[in-house]
Amino acid sequence: MAIDWFPLWLSLRVALISTVIALAGGLWIAYVLANRDFRGKAVVDAAVTLPLVLPPTVLGYYLLVLLGRSSPFGKLWEKVFGSPLAFTWKAAVVAALFHSVPLLVKSSRAAFESVDRSFERAARTLGASEWKLFWRVTLPLARRSIMAAAALAFARSLGEFGATLMFASNIPGSTQTMAVAIYDALQSGNSTLALVLVLVISAIALAILTLTTRLEGH
Repeated sequence: MAIDWFPLWLSLRVALISTVIALAGGLWIAYVLANRDFRGKAVVDAAVTLPLVLPPTVLGYYLLVLLGRSSPFGKLWEKVFGSPLAFTWKAAVVAALFHSVPLLVKSSRAAFESVDRSFERAARTLGASEWKLFWRVTLPLARRSIMAAAALAFARSLGEFGATLMFASNIPGSTQTMAVAIYDALQSGNSTLALVLVLVISAIALAILTLTTRLEGH
């Protein structure tokens, strides 16, 4: 039986890109939530967590409304890049991002809050700026927990299904990720292909979770 491995490579690419973007923005959000008190903090925290509790179809609907071709952002995207965002592999990245960011932020915030504040106070007394304090003190002390959070975010992105199906659709050779390919194989009655894909993605997820456990153990 010939197997098209495009969904696997696409899923890995989508998960990698979404995790990198999640790290770039999520670490800043997590650091602010862990170290700053401001009006509306509870609302921001709830808004960040919201995608974890919303049904994936609801999140996919929001993405279509806010980022679809007829939305202001969608029109701006198409004007700048010459092609729509929705129903492309980039839409799969966005869908995965909205599911991975909350997980990364919650885990990274816990990591930042567990850092011994005496090290940060010592750095401030030595004249370290907040920027240098973050990069030279806080982040190195929390790096293992953050690496574990990034691994979990990658695994979460790898298995995203509902929002991806709605916002990126199921286009073989273009937007079909592993989760969508498994669903498509079952719908078409190809249980053997579905089993192979399930075993492959399960093995990858198991490897990622093993790495996460080792990082957290240290």
